[in-house]
Amino acid sequence: MPPLKLFAALSFVTLLTACGEEKSAPVRGPSEVTAIKVVTQETPVSYEYTAQTESSQLVEIRTRVSGFLDKRLYKEGAMVRSGQTLFQIDRKPFEAQLAAAKGELSAQLARHSVAQATLARVKPLVEQNALSKKDLDDSVGNERSAQAAVEVARANVMTAELNLGYTTIKSPLNGLASAAKIQDGSYLSANSTDALLTTVAALDPMRVVFSVSENSLLKYRESIAKGLLKAPSNDDYVIEVLLADGSVYPERGRLTFADTSYSQGTGTILLRAEVANPKGSLMPGQFVRARLLGASYPKGILVPQKAVQQSGQGYFVWTIDKDNKAQTRPIEVGNWMDDKWLVLGGLHEGDTLIVDGFMRLAPGAPVKVSEPKPAAAPTPAPAPAK
Repeated sequence: MPPLKLFAALSFVTLLTACGEEKSAPVRGPSEVTAIKVVTQETPVSYEYTAQTESSQLVEIRTRVSGFLDKRLYKEGAMVRSGQTLFQIDRKPFEAQLAAAKGELSAQLARHSVAQATLARVKPLVEQNALSKKDLDDSVGNERSAQAAVEVARANVMTAELNLGYTTIKSPLNGLASAAKIQDGSYLSANSTDALLTTVAALDPMRVVFSVSENSLLKYRESIAKGLLKAPSNDDYVIEVLLADGSVYPERGRLTFADTSYSQGTGTILLRAEVANPKGSLMPGQFVRARLLGASYPKGILVPQKAVQQSGQGYFVWTIDKDNKAQTRPIEVGNWMDDKWLVLGGLHEGDTLIVDGFMRLAPGAPVKVSEPKPAAAPTPAPAPAK
């Protein structure tokens, strides 16, 4: 080979060797991560259910006597007070019945007076043998019959007074009155479906009704039996109501009733709570979310949400083993609590959990733990100009 070509070839080989040395990657050190120690603490837990509100007392307003409806005396769909007159039935026929009953009572009282006077005259004459004992027995019987007739007449007067009072139909409670079922001038029959005039629904307190599945209830009881979960003392559960727009109703309630059996159709058990509703903000029939509070995890673990990752196999976190190497660990998660996950399984107190710096991690890779950066202090607002 000519000297010139040999020199060129050697130069090319030398250049390739130099390039290869420049491209070889340096050995990478441990990945820098931020980590925290896992601690356990008593952690309150909540459960949410789809619920519906219902009145704590829904009363059907019906007529007790038959007659013509004179007038409706309330505004439909408005709040009414206990004792407020809602409907007025024509009083005149019942006033006449009362007058007749009182007249009959007066007549029976007069007959009773005569019978008493007759008995008073007969007694001494019988003692003197001027009259027979049969005359005395007849007088006693007449007096007692007259007394019984007076009692019947008095009862008829009371019945007539009650019927007259029933012509004025009043609300038995404070609540929301619905639309009138019968219009003015209609004939009301006490023994027919037309007897229903309207309904009044109490708004304070308001009931919140929801159902819990058999599976959820069995799992809850099993967690309590194992000591993983703690129920409130005396089963004093608190109910928080979430409205349709996501806002939280300001008043909290108490769980007041649990059904004695499961529904055969749905396999759920009915629960009911009562919530104060002084301003009438809640209306019967609203769909809400019921948040059941009171239970807690005695040794709950809360971790930052950013520390929890998800794969096709479920949720997992990165931990640091005793050799300062990163390892993945599958976990079981519960509810979100503010900016944290509730971890139900997979972590233990004292574990070192990586919360930041996942990008360069691989299982078994060495890591270097750095101190978490302190949160930046808020910038003070400027003083108002004077």
